[in-house]
Amino acid sequence: MAWIHGWLGMLAGWILFAMFLTGTASYFRPEITRWMQPELPMNSASAADAAQAAVAGLSRTNGGDQQWFIMLPDDRTATTRVFTIPQPDATVKDATPGKRRKRGGELELDPATGAPIHARETRGGEHFYRFHFQLQLPHPWGRWLAGICGMFMLAAIVSGVVTHKRIFVDFFTLRWNKGQRSWLDAHNVSAVLALPYHAVITYTGLMTLVLMYLPYPIAINYKQPLDFGREAYGLPVDAEASGRAAPLVRIAPLVRDAAARLGAPVARVVVRNPGDTAATVAITPAAVSALNARTGTVVYSGATGALLHTPSRSGAAVSTVGVMLGLHVAHFAAPGLRWVLFLLGLTGAAMVGTGLLLWTAARRRPGAPPFFGLRLVERLNIAAIAGLPIGMGAYLLANRLIPAEAIGRADAEVSAMFYAWGAAALLQLLRPARQAWPLLFATGAAIFVAIPVANAVTTTRGLIPSWQAGDWLFVGFDLAMLVTAALLGAAAWRASRPPRVARASRHTREMVHV
Repeated sequence: MAWIHGWLGMLAGWILFAMFLTGTASYFRPEITRWMQPELPMNSASAADAAQAAVAGLSRTNGGDQQWFIMLPDDRTATTRVFTIPQPDATVKDATPGKRRKRGGELELDPATGAPIHARETRGGEHFYRFHFQLQLPHPWGRWLAGICGMFMLAAIVSGVVTHKRIFVDFFTLRWNKGQRSWLDAHNVSAVLALPYHAVITYTGLMTLVLMYLPYPIAINYKQPLDFGREAYGLPVDAEASGRAAPLVRIAPLVRDAAARLGAPVARVVVRNPGDTAATVAITPAAVSALNARTGTVVYSGATGALLHTPSRSGAAVSTVGVMLGLHVAHFAAPGLRWVLFLLGLTGAAMVGTGLLLWTAARRRPGAPPFFGLRLVERLNIAAIAGLPIGMGAYLLANRLIPAEAIGRADAEVSAMFYAWGAAALLQLLRPARQAWPLLFATGAAIFVAIPVANAVTTTRGLIPSWQAGDWLFVGFDLAMLVTAALLGAAAWRASRPPRVARASRHTREMVHV
């Protein structure tokens, strides 16, 4: 068990650290996106009015499409997001029946008017969320790699609990400036403090993509994957277009009726075959007040407004899947609970990071030159633990430094993150490891200090004006950047101090020398 815990944790540790840190930031995905589009005012339209405005705008510009997907704004988002699926080209044969056609580009609309929003192009918090489980790799390889690392993480958690017989006793032990002992104590405290959270977030993360890892039961029992989805979630079969034109009914009353039936605000509207007598309007609520993220869908006729389908009571399997997803993405969490989950996510990153540092501390011998494996792991630790915050800060800073009207600026922001992270990884190779740690931490601190400064210089929503206007999202974001800078600065100061070497106890050597 000790061997499994040490080696699985080390082999997947660098990717797991990145997954934990970017996943933790994703708890505030909508807020990050709003900060990265400072031109947008706060949304004041209701979900029903926003849906009606979006449908009116799409009817003028995309009336011939097969489907419209409309993501409605709420108290955390400022725009209506839509994307469309065009009608299939009759001259091109679909080689894979039942396969979903590629969707069109995403648009952001004004919730009140339905007109396209003129704001800077950015991926916002969505980038951190996608990187968290796709690792910026082509589909499906990023998800597979994240899943394998998640399996390693789950095995490391279980084997760590089995191995550590004094797990709850050592939770109350935190010895400072004791070298290897201190790293072991920090690893134990960060692991035990949020052990239920770490186990649940790892297991539910695996379950969200379990159909990709284990597709065979569905592939054997269903000719088309869409048939499984319809049967599992009780959705009606999509009707084909009749070819007879008919105007869409008003969407706003349908949204209000669906919200009353489902007992929750509406999050998404899907219009199929708009402008046809066979048009349907599927309305899905937001998972803001329940653990189950797989909420039901109400379907109406788009031509008459008649109710076609109401969600049936979910079985145990479907409800379990919904709760697993809900626990992982935490859309149900109110602001206070969201901050608690954010802090618990940071303990996960700390647990992985201290485990990686403990691996090197346990193998360093005073007076003996480090062997190749130790030097390699140490450099990878510096690049991941101290380099990733530099990349994340550069992504946010690039949002303010790249001209708002620049073409392709969203991709440029993402590139800035990886170029900065790569530059930090190469820069630390030019200095001894003892000097590389404080150098990278100090660089990260400077970048996060620069973010609110650049925000104040390039926009009208700096810290002081936002405070005076009561715009607490922008105030909170700038303060969070300054707190992050202070933490990285403290880490740089601490890493620059000479190390203290303490002899490890027999129990400590048994735990880490695997």
